[in-house]
Amino acid sequence: MRARISTRFADSRAADLSLAYGLSPLPALGTHQVTLDGVTLELRVLGASHQVVIGDWSETVACLPDRPGALPATSTEVVGDYTARFEARCDRPADFAATVSRIVADCEADGHSLVAEFPGSPLAVTALSARSTAAGVCWETWHAYPQAGELVWTSSVVSPL
Repeated sequence: MRARISTRFADSRAADLSLAYGLSPLPALGTHQVTLDGVTLELRVLGASHQVVIGDWSETVACLPDRPGALPATSTEVVGDYTARFEARCDRPADFAATVSRIVADCEADGHSLVAEFPGSPLAVTALSARSTAAGVCWETWHAYPQAGELVWTSSVVSPL
């Protein structure tokens, strides 16, 4: 699913993103609900950041005023009734436009994905793509910062305890 957002994205730098679990749903600019193997996820775009909600559990990657920036490269935490494995990296692809265009095309072709395009550049996007695995549910996200040529990728696997 593709959403064209009329609001400029709020996050300005990849280095300002932080990870939080358990936040209440934040105001979203775009949402898409998917069900995978009986688990319902709400994919949410917040500025140039994201939130995934499963029942009363959530993962938020955003510039949060009460948290320092810097995503962990890897993290495994027990949060509520789930084990959450998280990975993140920030790349500067040599062909930023082609990389972002491929991600957008792949996500648009997948009914379990959400792509939000922000005004000012077709490369200012946040994309989320969910799927099920033997371990539980998982999703990948991409946060594109065209002004810096940065692409933040995250991957999360959430398993019930």
